[in-house]
Amino acid sequence: MDMNRQEWKEKAAEMSGVPKDVAMGLPILTITGTDELCVENYRGITEYTDQIIRLQTRCGQIKIGGRKLEVIYYTNDEMMIHGHIRTIEYQT
Repeated sequence: MDMNRQEWKEKAAEMSGVPKDVAMGLPILTITGTDELCVENYRGITEYTDQIIRLQTRCGQIKIGGRKLEVIYYTNDEMMIHGHIRTIEYQT
């Protein structure tokens, strides 16, 4: 059986019963309507304008597009974005 590192981590998380987001540090996005987005497990902000917010995560980048976007607060592992959210793109 030839598993790459990602597959091995997923299998280990599954077998141990630990949620994948915890075991692998995967991002969690919780969107409320079109005006609020909570992002957990991000590594940093790589682009920030009122129309685009681009975040770095362990598995690539997440690009949030919209109008009047604003980071309301952020901590080391969570942030809240407000504004009119039009798109969310995953870029690996």
